[in-house]
Amino acid sequence: MTIQTGDTLPDAKLVKVTEGGPEQVSTADYFKGRKVALFSVPGAFTPTCSAKHLPGFVEKAEELKAKGIDEIACTAVNDAFVMGAWGKGAGADAITMLADGNGAFAEAVGLTMDGTAFGMGKRGQRFSMVVNDGVVEQLNVEAPGEFRVSSADHMLEQL
Repeated sequence: MTIQTGDTLPDAKLVKVTEGGPEQVSTADYFKGRKVALFSVPGAFTPTCSAKHLPGFVEKAEELKAKGIDEIACTAVNDAFVMGAWGKGAGADAITMLADGNGAFAEAVGLTMDGTAFGMGKRGQRFSMVVNDGVVEQLNVEAPGEFRVSSADHMLEQL
């Protein structure tokens, strides 16, 4: 079942990329008590993700925070080392990179996709959400092959 606006995020494990190395976090703890703009990409270093999705949130980070967002996080079905390298290479210091290496989070929220035709296996769909104290306030899921409603610009319009 796909998560909906008004639902509480299911508890899943993610790996937060930190300067000290990977740190396992539960979604229950991570999203508790704050408003987080979370966006998911099919894969680090992939074309649309690297050229538009991540850079949009980097560029709009201050505007999002001015509208009440406490933290901005990016997740993908990649390991923490890949997520860390991608964030560093993209200058994404304002974004918390959350690795969903086994796709457990994407599966728990019902937002997986099959990328086997592209040699990518099972991945998370492209989406964004605003999570307030663990509850989904906004959910924007892209149609396959599109990039519009999960963008930082679209989220800013909604806030």
